[in-house]
Amino acid sequence: MSGGENQEQPRRGRRGGGDRGGDRNRDRGGDRERSELVDKLVHINRVAKVVKGGKRFGFAALVVVGDQKGRVGFGHGKAREVPEAVRKATEAAKKSLVRIPLREGRTLHHDVYGRHGAGKVVLRPAPVGTGIIAGGPLRAVFDALGVHDVVAKSVGTSNPYNMVRATFDALKQQASPKMIANKRGKSVADILTARKGGAAVAEVSPE
Repeated sequence: MSGGENQEQPRRGRRGGGDRGGDRNRDRGGDRERSELVDKLVHINRVAKVVKGGKRFGFAALVVVGDQKGRVGFGHGKAREVPEAVRKATEAAKKSLVRIPLREGRTLHHDVYGRHGAGKVVLRPAPVGTGIIAGGPLRAVFDALGVHDVVAKSVGTSNPYNMVRATFDALKQQASPKMIANKRGKSVADILTARKGGAAVAEVSPE
């Protein structure tokens, strides 16, 4: 019986070792995905909470995160110290990632208007070599998204939170020719042909 017990123990050890190896592989996969993300600190604001003994100060951070390949998200966090606020904002941004279709992987597909509260932005695609013509929070979003050529203008508030939210509202309205073709039951070639001329566009999209 003692010999049988000795034979069973290595088998349990092998099973346990295999599980731990699987956990390590999953952890490495998650680390690789996180390492591909680029985070941009958009804004830090000092906030104060009035308590019985006076004021208790803290910090609020706004962070944009993206993989520079069409995925981007934003988040904000509050803490007593700046690094902790940035960490919370970064974690929140990673949970809110959305995929945006890009034209040729460098610019937008069409003009779009976005709004959130008093924040209003206008985004337009641009030819190769234009660069990112945008300022402040908008530039951070495009850098994290992976857009290389775009013209953007904020025509509303200068509040960075509303500007970022308005930019995301505009980006979520982006539609690629493939998405439009599937929606209308047409081929991608029909959509691309229609986009080249104003008369063709009016004929294809009467809505």
